[in-house]
Amino acid sequence: MKVAIVHDTVVDTDSLDARDVLAQADAVAGALLLLGHDVSRIACSLDLAGIQQTLQDLKVDRVFNLVESIGGQGRLIHLLPFCFDAMPLPYTGAPAEAMLLTSNKTLAKRWMAAADIPTPAWIGPWPGGHGTVQGGNDKKRTWIVKSVWEHASIGLGPQSLIFDATADTVFPGLAERAASLGGACFAEAFVAGREFNLSLLAGENGPTVLPPAEIIFDGYNDAMPRIVDYRAKWDETAFEYHHTPRRFVFPSSDSDLLEGLNAIALKCWHHFGLAGYARVDFRVDGNGNPFVLEINANPCIAPDAGFAAALEHAGIAFDDAVRRILTDAC
Repeated sequence: MKVAIVHDTVVDTDSLDARDVLAQADAVAGALLLLGHDVSRIACSLDLAGIQQTLQDLKVDRVFNLVESIGGQGRLIHLLPFCFDAMPLPYTGAPAEAMLLTSNKTLAKRWMAAADIPTPAWIGPWPGGHGTVQGGNDKKRTWIVKSVWEHASIGLGPQSLIFDATADTVFPGLAERAASLGGACFAEAFVAGREFNLSLLAGENGPTVLPPAEIIFDGYNDAMPRIVDYRAKWDETAFEYHHTPRRFVFPSSDSDLLEGLNAIALKCWHHFGLAGYARVDFRVDGNGNPFVLEINANPCIAPDAGFAAALEHAGIAFDDAVRRILTDAC
């Protein structure tokens, strides 16, 4: 089979989070070659018609879609899948509609709320509407300000937290933060507690939920917010990078919690119409109540990323995972 790996255009001056897609493309290309496929690679630009023409000229049978942004804009991530649909050409990962719904975080939260999938209260987006606030606008709480469109924890750090504030006082301040968060942002009620990631992989009989991973905030003092921020993900010189390991082994007392996270992850997969692979990020409060933070429709599958770690703990070879993702292509 002729398979084209399509990924972001990356230059040497790009940030680590942007260049990470090349590690994903390398790993996927190696797996596809081992599986016996004819592999080509295409860097995606804003010339979508040109990409369509290149795919037609190459007589590609299927696309392995690794595009996370177009022209440096995460908000354009869904455009390429819609182009594939129009050709039509099968592609891996989430369908175009699901990519749009999950990439816009406030839109995703509205869809979750409509399906009774627990998600923290939020304000925003800015620019846009005020959104939903559970419990009233006059309730003081801690908020965390996030980008609406950008992923990889872009713009996330200790400065993202706003303490002891009402929704009405937080919303006007979003305008000042938007520029550093891709131009659009929102505030989410901060869930103090544990953080989990559950990855899912397509299979012949439906999606498999891979072993749950918990992020451990090792050695964090009371002044350090327990969040997986940009430094924790990308800055190898930072304390946070070296003190946020994953764990996959849990005591029996967590069995009910983990079973509940598993069920919610599957509900997210079916409600949003996901395909191929995905990751659902959770926070769990002090009372054991889970909340979905984000649904990552095409999560990072670099060898050092959480998805690959979950595959290893599930006993699934990376090559086999790539085969399953390719088989489930839209």
